[in-house]
Amino acid sequence: MSTLWVWQNLYIPKRFIVLGLCALAILINYADRSNIAVAIIYMAKEFGWSSTIQGLVLSSFFIGYISTQVLGGAFADRFGGKLVLGVAAFGWTTFTLFTPSAAKLGLSYLLSCRILLGIAEGACIPSAYSLTASWAPQEERSRTAAIMSASINIGNIIALPVSTWLGSGPWRWQSIFWVFGVIGLVWSLFWQIYGGSDPSTYKGISKEELNLILKNNHSVSGRSGYISLPTSEEEVINRNSENVIDIIEDNEVTQDNNTEENVDAKSSNPSRIPWRLILSRREVWAILVANVFNNWGYFVFLNWLPTYYLDRFRVDIKHLGYFTVLPYIVQGISVLFVGTLADYMTCKIKVRVVIVRRIAQIISSWGFATFLLLATYVAKTPLQGIILISIGTGLNSFSIAGVKISQLDIAPRYSGVIFGLANSLGMIPAILGVSLTGWILDATGRNWNIIWNSIAISYFMDAIIFSILVGDKVVIE
Repeated sequence: MSTLWVWQNLYIPKRFIVLGLCALAILINYADRSNIAVAIIYMAKEFGWSSTIQGLVLSSFFIGYISTQVLGGAFADRFGGKLVLGVAAFGWTTFTLFTPSAAKLGLSYLLSCRILLGIAEGACIPSAYSLTASWAPQEERSRTAAIMSASINIGNIIALPVSTWLGSGPWRWQSIFWVFGVIGLVWSLFWQIYGGSDPSTYKGISKEELNLILKNNHSVSGRSGYISLPTSEEEVINRNSENVIDIIEDNEVTQDNNTEENVDAKSSNPSRIPWRLILSRREVWAILVANVFNNWGYFVFLNWLPTYYLDRFRVDIKHLGYFTVLPYIVQGISVLFVGTLADYMTCKIKVRVVIVRRIAQIISSWGFATFLLLATYVAKTPLQGIILISIGTGLNSFSIAGVKISQLDIAPRYSGVIFGLANSLGMIPAILGVSLTGWILDATGRNWNIIWNSIAISYFMDAIIFSILVGDKVVIE
C-alpha cells in the first residue's frame, strides 16, 4: 500500500515528459527517413533501378524537407510546438505507410510520396528545438540538445538493423515502412495526451520546476506574440554595450545605449519575426554557412553508407544493416558525454561559451573528415573501415556543443526560426549531394573516392567558417 502511495504521489518533472517525447519524435522521424537507405537496395533489385534513379529517390525526400524548415520553426514559435509537432508527425507517419503502395504504382508516385514525407518531417527538428528553448532551463540546455541529437543516432541505430531484418523476412521490404508507420501512430497518441507548448500552462507542473525553467529563459515569455508579417517597424536598443537587439511594438526606430526606461519599455510580445535583423548578424551566418557544408557530407553519408559497404567490401545484404549501424551507436553514446562535458565547462569551470563552441566544432568536423579519409585510403577490410568511420562519427558528435546549439546562445526566442532557416539552406547541398552521388557512381564506374573526398573538404570548411563567425551573446531578444 505504501509503495502504491509513493508511486501515485511521485512527481515526475514535466519538462522530462515533454522533452522526452520530443526526443522520441526525433528518433521516429530519423528512423522513418533512414530506413530507405536499406530498403532502396531491395527496391532497386526488384524494380531494376540504376544508381542514378536510386539517387533521385533518396534525394526527393529533401525537396519536400527544405520547404517546411523555416515554416516549421516559425509556426512552432508562433502557435506552439505541440500543435506543429503533432500535425507533422501524423503527416510523416501517413506517407511512411503509403510508401510501398506508391512504389508499386510507379516511380513518379514514389517520388511524390517521398516529397510529401519530407514536407511533414521538415517541421520536426525546428519544433523540437523551439520546445527545448521553452522547456529546458539554461543549465540543462547542452544536455537536452545532446539527448535530442542522440535520438537522431538512436533512430538510425534502430532503423538499419530492423530494416535489414524486415526486408529479408517473409513480408519483404514493404514491411519496413508498415512497421515504422505504426510506431509513429502510437507516438502521436501519447503526444496528444502529454505534449505541451508552454510550461506556465502545463497541467500539474510544480511551482519549483516552473521557476527553474523560467529563470534566465528569454524564450518563454511572449512565445505566441508574433507573426511572420511586417506589421510595424523595429526598435533597436543597444543595452549596456552588450549589443542585444530587442524587437518591440513601436512606430519609430530609436537607439539608446543606457536609458533604463527604454529597456523597461520593451514589449514581451514581439510583433513579427525580425528577418532583417536575423540575417544581418554574423553569429546567425556562422550557423547557416556551417550547416550548408555540414549537410553535404552528413546526408550523403546517411543515405549511401549501406550501398558503399555493399560495393566496396561485398558485405552480404542480409547483414548490411547490422554492419553499418556501429558508427551510429558510437555517435549516440559519445554525444551524451559531449553534452555533459560542455555544460560542465561552461557552468562549472566557467570557460567562455564561444571557446567551447569553437573547440567542439573543430573536433567534430576535422575529426570526422580525417577518419573518413583514413577509411577511404587505408582500410582494407570491412572491419577496418567500420572502425575508422565509427571513430570519426564519435568525434562528429562534438557538433552538439558547437553549431547544433549555437542558436540557443544568440537568439533563444527565435531559435526555432533560425534552426529551420539553417536546415533549409542545408537541404540544398543535401539534395544535390545525394542525387549527384548516384550519377557520379554510374559515370565513374563506382569511384567512391570522389564522394568521400568531397565530403572531407566540406567538413574542413564547416569548422573554419563557424569558428570565425560564431558568437555567444544574446544578440536578438
